[in-house]
Amino acid sequence: MKLNLQTLQNRFLWQEKGYRLPAFDVEEVKAATLAEPTWLHFGAGNIFRAFPAVLQQRLLDRGLSNKGIIVCESYDEEIVNRAYAPYDNLSLVVTLQAGGNIQKEVVASIVEAIPARGNYGFLEAVFTSPSLQMVSFTITEKGYSLMDSQNNYFPRVMQEFESMKERPVSLMGLVAYLCYQRYLAGQLPLALVSMDNCSRNGTVLANAVKTFAEQWQKRGLIDPGFVDYLDNPNLVSFPWSMIDKITPRPSEQVKSILETEGYESAEIVSTAKNTFVSSFVNGEDTQYLVIEDAFPNGRPPLEEAGVIFTDRETVDKVEKMKVGTCLNPLHTVLAVYGCLLGYTSIAEEMKDQHLSRFIERLAYQEGLPVVVDPGIIKPEDFLREVIDKRLPNPFLPDSPQRIACDTSQKIPIRFGETLKAYLASGRDISELTYIPLFIAGWLRYLLAVDDEGNRFTPSPDPMLEVLQSSLKGVSLGYEGPLTEHIKPILSNTKIFGIDLCEYGMAAKVETMFRELLASKGAVRRTLDKYIN
Repeated sequence: MKLNLQTLQNRFLWQEKGYRLPAFDVEEVKAATLAEPTWLHFGAGNIFRAFPAVLQQRLLDRGLSNKGIIVCESYDEEIVNRAYAPYDNLSLVVTLQAGGNIQKEVVASIVEAIPARGNYGFLEAVFTSPSLQMVSFTITEKGYSLMDSQNNYFPRVMQEFESMKERPVSLMGLVAYLCYQRYLAGQLPLALVSMDNCSRNGTVLANAVKTFAEQWQKRGLIDPGFVDYLDNPNLVSFPWSMIDKITPRPSEQVKSILETEGYESAEIVSTAKNTFVSSFVNGEDTQYLVIEDAFPNGRPPLEEAGVIFTDRETVDKVEKMKVGTCLNPLHTVLAVYGCLLGYTSIAEEMKDQHLSRFIERLAYQEGLPVVVDPGIIKPEDFLREVIDKRLPNPFLPDSPQRIACDTSQKIPIRFGETLKAYLASGRDISELTYIPLFIAGWLRYLLAVDDEGNRFTPSPDPMLEVLQSSLKGVSLGYEGPLTEHIKPILSNTKIFGIDLCEYGMAAKVETMFRELLASKGAVRRTLDKYIN
């Protein structure tokens, strides 16, 4: 049972062991897609394979489409060579249910997987195809960033602003360049769809692409009509979306189960950029995808696969509900405090009464009062599912260390938007308890010492070096002044969306931070003080 197109011809072998197989001719779909592509996706990671790729498989299985997806990876190109090419672009998607059952499906909707580098000509051909309807993205928040923490353009980006003699290397520059080729091919319509957990993600994507266009126009490098083309929603749209499905890195436990059944392609590998991949991906069964219905060149009928298409305002409300209140902030609290308390499993953290009560109170007492009911999903029901079913799922091998990645990039959305909502309603944010307790815990996390006094390696974060330099000299048991150490962090509006010093929250955070670093065991004692 090796995962490839040849072994799938023995369908009975797979099906008798509970594997769901494609119900369409894979080669026919590939030929039709390459002849007239409709969907190109950037970001070949686990969330794409476990969610959007499965949605398209549903349409193919039911005969509602005859086209697959072309995926391109621009950041960790090794993913293509390790998780796609050896398996004929097939993926085994394993769904982990809270009751312990697993569902296994071989997904064949991805017809081509390529690294960006060395395939620019192919990407231009796809982008200039009149049949192309949408280009989607799962590249994480930092994939859209053109600037460093000091609001200076990255040197690479500045170089790409100056010349178009060579195709841009940065993904946003490359996408802008490819859109320009589509413009030159006849101002062909297209939807560019971010599926990342960024507030108003379509606008984040639009701003990045349009920045390149405007910079090139200033320098006289492009036809000035290109900027107007990107600004015309009847030609180019940047729909907002909200995506939700927990897809941790491939689990050793799942690998063992698969191998016991005779599956021979379960090897888990780590790329040079520390991405863990395999032929299989594992994720929870709960999933949501809500997209603004703005597609100038049409779109696949993904509503038949469970996608909710609606207007921009509703997407915004759903996204704020999830990212700012009902899931992502809770995840981030568990990530930071889980690392401090030595946990390696989110499900195990949910058995910790301090942590489970922490996230409940954060959500119900400080989040829900400013959340807006989007109408199509009830916040209280969504939240209850998260706390009672999704986070405690013992069969979902998610870790606080994974979720702690890029925390500085997540805070403005996961907490900053809530703080802004309080200020907009005239409320005093200095009276809050659980958001400042999280922020203080994050400062304590940046010291890279757990509650037992043991050093740990913080998860990757583009601001880690800058943040830790501010805290230089602060250590476990430190009794000296803290204000000057933490003020540069707490006043950074890029991190929190607001200046915490200006609005009176910094003093409370400082008090809590001092309590958390008093000695070994101080994290647990501080939690007990504020939770109980």
